[in-house]
Amino acid sequence: MKVFHTPLGGGVVGVTVEGRLDAATVPSLEQVLQRLLFEGQARLVVDLGGVNYISSSGLRALLTARRQARSRGGDVFLCSLHPRVREIFEMVGFVSVFGVYATRDEAAAAFQSAPVA
Repeated sequence: MKVFHTPLGGGVVGVTVEGRLDAATVPSLEQVLQRLLFEGQARLVVDLGGVNYISSSGLRALLTARRQARSRGGDVFLCSLHPRVREIFEMVGFVSVFGVYATRDEAAAAFQSAPVA
C-alpha cells in the first residue's frame, strides 16, 4: 500500500491511498493521518480511488481521524471511492457519516461551505 499527501490550497491537505486497506496496511495510513493532525492539518481529503478493498480496521482508522479532525475544527472528507469500497461504506452507513465526493476538487471545495465543527 502507498500513502502520500499534498497540499490542495486553502488549508486543505489531500491524502492519496493506493492498495488494500487491511489490518496489515492500516498502520501506514494511521501514521500519516496522525502526523498531519499533530502538525495542525485538520482539513483532510482522503482519496480512496486507488483502494479496492477496505477492512473494518481501515474504516476504524478513517473514523478515528475524522473524530480527531473535527475536535480540531476540521473534518475528513472522502473522494473517488472505488465501487466495491463505496458498497462497503453504504452497507455500514458511513456514506451518511462522512462527506463523500466524486472528485478531490469537489471535496476540497466543500470545506469552503462546510460548517465549523
